[in-house]
Amino acid sequence: MRSKVTVVGAGNVGATTALRIQQLGYADVVLVDVVEDLPQGKGLDMLEAGPVLGSDARITGSNSYQESADSDLVVITAGIARRPGMSRDDLLLTNMRITSSVTEEVVKYSPNCIIIAVTNPLDAMVQNVYETSGFPRNRVFGMAGILDTARFRTFIAQELNVSFEDVQALVLGGHGDDMVPLVRYTTAGGIPIRELMAEEKIDQLVRRTREGGGEIVALLKEGSAYYAPSAAITQMVEAVLLDKKRILPCCTYLEGEYGINGLCVGVPVKLGAGGMEQIIQIRLTDEERAALNHSAASVQELVDVMHRAKGDGTG
Repeated sequence: MRSKVTVVGAGNVGATTALRIQQLGYADVVLVDVVEDLPQGKGLDMLEAGPVLGSDARITGSNSYQESADSDLVVITAGIARRPGMSRDDLLLTNMRITSSVTEEVVKYSPNCIIIAVTNPLDAMVQNVYETSGFPRNRVFGMAGILDTARFRTFIAQELNVSFEDVQALVLGGHGDDMVPLVRYTTAGGIPIRELMAEEKIDQLVRRTREGGGEIVALLKEGSAYYAPSAAITQMVEAVLLDKKRILPCCTYLEGEYGINGLCVGVPVKLGAGGMEQIIQIRLTDEERAALNHSAASVQELVDVMHRAKGDGTG
């Protein structure tokens, strides 16, 4: 029997994620969006690709959460993108309200599911979904580190002219300009990249990784990345549904790990059928730890704004 996955939000990220999951063939997908007929139209289009792609998985579009009932896993991509003239706090509080509402519906119809949150600002929204759901922390986590790591790996592979497959990297911290690519743990064919390229070039690639999302936004003129994000989400979905026990960087709620308590931040975790089954704690240098703490402090600022808004009755 196939698993059941719901994707909330039929925009570029959500729809592309739904298509990738449906193409794999081992999960039926429900695509939910508030825009009338949009998820139904996209879902039908994807379903009709099944005979060509060889997937018998069903995909259903819906404007309500009833179709999503008893999902094994739910991906939340719903939210708005930052618009001209919109402050960071405006984006934060608008998407907080959206993800709170979505989470309440998800919990109502799929009380035993695992939730992967993707809405930006990512780390704060994972925190909001976690707090709103009341789920244990192993069942709520977010996608960011896999995407950031994939970007870092891409740039390194291009620079060295080697296969992407042979480049391994790890990016920790918040999904923002102060994310922490761990150069010390980055290798190509098992060889530390410091043995293969100059420190100046590594610094350039680290900066490009931190600015990776903005680079794509600038090129697109409107909209943001969705092919790579949807691929990263699908890797997480696979790890859970197939119980792969993958070690991947994900945004998760920390309870003292890495010296951080009560905050959702990106760290290496083991993903399997139980969701976030283990937080992998690696040794950090003083410099790396300081960078991670700085990144966590930026996330904490956003979470504090959310908590104040909720306390004021605006959440």
